[in-house]
Amino acid sequence: MDEIVVKSLSTPNCQQEVINVLSKIAVNLPGVIFQVLQRQDASVSVLYLSSGCQNLFEIEPEVIAADFQALSKLIHPQDIKAFRESITICSTTFTPWHWEGRIITPSGMKWIQATSSAEPQQEGDLLWNGLVMDITEQKLAQEKLQESEARYKAILSAIPDLMFRISRDGEYLDLKSEGANVTLAREEIVGKNLQELLPSDVAAISQEAIAKTLDTGTLQTCEYQLPTPLGVRDYEARLVVSGEDEILAIVRDITERKQAEIALQNLAQKFAKAFSCSPDSITISSLKEGRFLEVNDSFVKLSGYQPDEAIGKTSFDLNLWLDAADRLKLIQELQATGAIRNLELQFRQKSGEIITVLLSAEIIDLDGIPCLLAVHHDITQRKQQEAKLHLSTERDRLLAETLVRIRSSLNLEQVLQTTVTEVRQFLQADRVFITLNNANLGVKTLAESVDPKYPSVSGWSSNDEAYIQELRNLLKNNIVRVVEDITQIPLSSKVTAHCQKFQTRASLAVPIMLDEELFGALIANQCSAPRQWQPIEIDLLQQMSEQVAIAIHQSRIYQELAQLNTNLEHQVRERTAQLQQKIQEVEELHRIKDVVLHTVAHDLRTSVMGNLMVLKNLLNQGVRNALTQEPGETQTHKDIATPKDSDLKIQRVGETENSLTASEHLPIASSFAASPLPRVLASSSSQILVSRSIIERMIQGNDRQLTMINSLLEINCSEKEGLGIKLELVQFSTLLAGIFAQLQPILTQNQATVKNLIPVDLPLVMADASRLQKVVAHLVTRSLENNLPGINFTLSATVESGMIRTQIQDNGVTMSKLECDRLFDLHVRDPQDCCSTSIGLKMYLCRQVIKAHGGEIGAITNRKRGLTFWFTLPLATTSATNRP
Repeated sequence: MDEIVVKSLSTPNCQQEVINVLSKIAVNLPGVIFQVLQRQDASVSVLYLSSGCQNLFEIEPEVIAADFQALSKLIHPQDIKAFRESITICSTTFTPWHWEGRIITPSGMKWIQATSSAEPQQEGDLLWNGLVMDITEQKLAQEKLQESEARYKAILSAIPDLMFRISRDGEYLDLKSEGANVTLAREEIVGKNLQELLPSDVAAISQEAIAKTLDTGTLQTCEYQLPTPLGVRDYEARLVVSGEDEILAIVRDITERKQAEIALQNLAQKFAKAFSCSPDSITISSLKEGRFLEVNDSFVKLSGYQPDEAIGKTSFDLNLWLDAADRLKLIQELQATGAIRNLELQFRQKSGEIITVLLSAEIIDLDGIPCLLAVHHDITQRKQQEAKLHLSTERDRLLAETLVRIRSSLNLEQVLQTTVTEVRQFLQADRVFITLNNANLGVKTLAESVDPKYPSVSGWSSNDEAYIQELRNLLKNNIVRVVEDITQIPLSSKVTAHCQKFQTRASLAVPIMLDEELFGALIANQCSAPRQWQPIEIDLLQQMSEQVAIAIHQSRIYQELAQLNTNLEHQVRERTAQLQQKIQEVEELHRIKDVVLHTVAHDLRTSVMGNLMVLKNLLNQGVRNALTQEPGETQTHKDIATPKDSDLKIQRVGETENSLTASEHLPIASSFAASPLPRVLASSSSQILVSRSIIERMIQGNDRQLTMINSLLEINCSEKEGLGIKLELVQFSTLLAGIFAQLQPILTQNQATVKNLIPVDLPLVMADASRLQKVVAHLVTRSLENNLPGINFTLSATVESGMIRTQIQDNGVTMSKLECDRLFDLHVRDPQDCCSTSIGLKMYLCRQVIKAHGGEIGAITNRKRGLTFWFTLPLATTSATNRP
C-alpha cells in the first residue's frame, strides 16, 4: 500500500484535500511524514502517516494507529529519557521539536532524526506535524570518521618526530612539536623562512630537497647537523607532497643512531683487527653444516690449511674432528646454553698430527643465517708438559715409595715383586722382571709382573755358559740397553729364539750392580709392538735398579746381622745371667745395709735414750735438792761428799734404776740457764761431781743424736716405701694458726714475734695436717737457731694457678743463693756447725713431704728483707670438696 490515510471519527473537520496534498509530497520524501493530535487528556490520535512508515519502523500502520505507544517502545533504553524531556520542553514552550536517537527494530538498531512543531488547537489540544528521517548511514559514517580522526591523532601524538608544513619557497606554514625536543616556541617558527632559522648550508640542502619533492612527487630524504644547547645533533628529514606547492617534512633526531653506527663501525674495525691478529685460531662457520665462512691466520698455523683450502669446506671435509660425535655434542650444548667456554677437544692437523685445544664458541646471526663463532686455544704443548710433569711426579713417588719400602721391609722377595709390579704400571709395559746372574746358579728370574696375554718368564733359568756370557756382554760396562724393535737389530740365534719364545718386540734393560759386579738386570719388555722408549722411562729404570741393588745389599747385611744377632743373643744370655747374679749380690748388700742400719740405729737410740734418762733424772734431782735445802743449814762431815746446789751426784751405771720411759725426750731447743758452778772433786770412789752446764750440754748432744737417728730412719723408710701421706680436707688458714699456737712457747723463749697476714677465706686444701705441722716447725726452728733472740716472722699466703703459695719471712741473717739452692738437698753441711747435720736432714724431709703433697718448696734470700721460706699446696678438687 503506497499510502495510508487514517481518518479519525473524532476529527470531522479534517479536509480531504489537505490529506491528498500531503500524500503527494510524502511519496517523494525519504522517511515518514506524520500528523498527530495530542489532546488535553494525554491521548494521541494519528491523523496521518506517510508510506515510509513500514520501511522505517517495520510496524504495520494499523498497529501504530491502534496504539501510538508502539513507537515509544522502539526507542533505545538509553535514549528514552532524552526523548521525553525534548517532548515536554516543546509542549511547554511551543518551540520547534528536534531529536536524534536510536530505535531498535526487528532488523537491528537504527538512528533516526525527528523534527516537528506543536500547534495549539481549540480546547487546548496540540497538533504535531513533523518528519522522521533514517540517518543510520550518516551516523555510522560519522562514527567511522571520528574513530579515524582519533586514530590519526593518536598516531600523530605517538610520533616523537617534528612535523612541518613548508611551502615551495621555504616558509614554515605549520608544525607539530609535541614530544619533540624543540628549543623555539611555535610562534617563533610559523611564518618564518628556512634561511632565517637554519644555517645557510642546512637551509640550502633543505630548499633543494623541497624543490625535488614537489617536482618529482616522490619521497626525499636528507641528513644534516645542527648545533643545539645539548651539543651538535644529527637529524634526518623525510619530505612528501602534502598540497599544491606544499610539502610535509618529518624531522627525526638520529644522533644516537649515528653514534651507534660509528660505534658499530669502530667495533667492526676492532673485531676485524682482533680477528686477524689474534694468536688463537678464530673461525666463522655455518651452524648447520659447519662450512667455513671466514678463518684467520692463526687457524692456518693451527690446522695447516690455507684460507683458500678451508673457506667453503666443512670441518668434515678437512677431516679436522678426531671424533665426529664431538661436533654433535658441541651443537647440542650450544643450542641448550647459547655459549661454550674452554671445552677441551682434540683435532687432527693437515699433517695428521693430533693436537689438543680449548674451544670457546657462541652462536651468532649473519644476514639471517645462524653461524658458529669459534675460538681455538692450542694447549698441546701444555698438555705434553703436564703429562711429563705427571710422569715425573709418578716417577718420584715410585722412587720414594720404593726407598721407604726398602728401608722398612727386610723381605727381599716382597720388595722385588712390588717393584716390578709398580714399574710395569708406570711404564704401561707388557712385562717387567728382575733376573739374577750367579756363577753357580746361572741366570734365574727373581720377580716378574706380566700381562696375562703374554707368556711369563717366571721360573725361567739357564745354565748355558755361552748364552749366559752373551747376555752378560749385552749389559757390560754398566750400560743401559735400549731396543725399540728387536727385528731391526742383529742378534744371535739363541737370543732371537728366546725373544720369539716370549714374544718380545722391544726391550729396555738396566744392569743391577752390586760391589761393582753384575748381580742381575731390571728388564722391561713390550710384546704388542715396537716401542720408542722415553728418556724419563730410561731414567726411572736406572734409578730403580740402584734401589734394587740397595735392597739386595741390605738383605745381605740383614743375613749377616741375623747371624751376628744369633751369636750376640748367646752372649747376652750369658751376660744376663752374670748381671742377675750381680743384682742378687747387690740386693744382698742392701739387705745387709738395712740390717746394719737398723741394728746400729737401735743400739745408738737405746744408748742415747738411756743417757738422756739418766742425765735428766740427775738434773731433776739436783733441782729438787736445791729447792728443799733449809736456809742456814750447815753441812756435817758426813755431808762433805754431798753435792751443793750447783753440783749433782752421779752414781755408777747400774746402781740406780731409771723411771723414765724409752720414748720420753726433750725438744731440740730446750735450754736452761747455765750459770758457772764451782768444780767439786769426788769424795769417794762411787760418786762423781759434775757441773750443771756439763749435764745440760750432754743432754743437748744426746737430743741432737736422737733427732739425727730418727731423721735417718725416716729418710731410709721414705726412700724404700714412700712417705705415708694421709690427705684430708683442711682449712689452711685455721691449720697455720693452730701450728703457730703450738710453736708459741719456743717463740716466746726466743723472744720472737709473728705477724699473720694470711686471709681467713683461703680455699680448702687436701693435706696431712701432722706432716705439715712438722714442716712449719722445722722451718721456724731453722730460723730461730741461726739468729739471735728477737727475730720477727711475717706470714702470708696467696692463691696462684690452682695452688696456695705460703711464705714465712724473717728479718734475720741471710745466706747466699747457692746455699738457698742447696738448702733442701740431702748432704752434710759445715762440720763446724754443731747442729748442721740434723737441720739438713730436716730440710730434706720437708721437701719430701711437700712434694708428696704435689707442691714445691724453696728459700729466697734478700739482703734487706732477710730470709723467706715458701711452699705451695694444690687446692682441693670439686669432687674432694663434695665428699661427705
